[in-house]
Amino acid sequence: MDLQDCIKFATEHPICFVATADRDQPRVRALGLWFANEEGFYFSILSPKQVCRQLKTNPKVEVCFYNNPSDLMQAKQMRVAGKLELVVDHDLQERAAKEGAFLEELTGKPLGHLWEVFRIHSGEAWFFTLADTLRELELERVQF
Repeated sequence: MDLQDCIKFATEHPICFVATADRDQPRVRALGLWFANEEGFYFSILSPKQVCRQLKTNPKVEVCFYNNPSDLMQAKQMRVAGKLELVVDHDLQERAAKEGAFLEELTGKPLGHLWEVFRIHSGEAWFFTLADTLRELELERVQF
């Protein structure tokens, strides 16, 4: 197992759950992976959202990607733990605004200037299946 396996799984199953901290209260929500490559796992998020505030206050996160099969015996998840960093890149912000423009119709507001890009640049990732239920601490980790 290597980083390419992790990138492939995340790309094939981009809806993930991200856990953040809001003071002493954990917060979990579904989030869409924007893209992943050797530089990390990227997310584009609107700055007024509470998740943005939480990430800027405490960038430590864990993200769980899940394959959501119809047969539970085929269930597989990949957990990614690390720090989300704010990526200041005008081209990426413009791309996020362009790709997220459909939300302007839903919100009735221009959103282009509100997009922020975050990535998990380093951390660890590991896969988990039901067969691993009693072996969690033994599972192979990919450091990136």
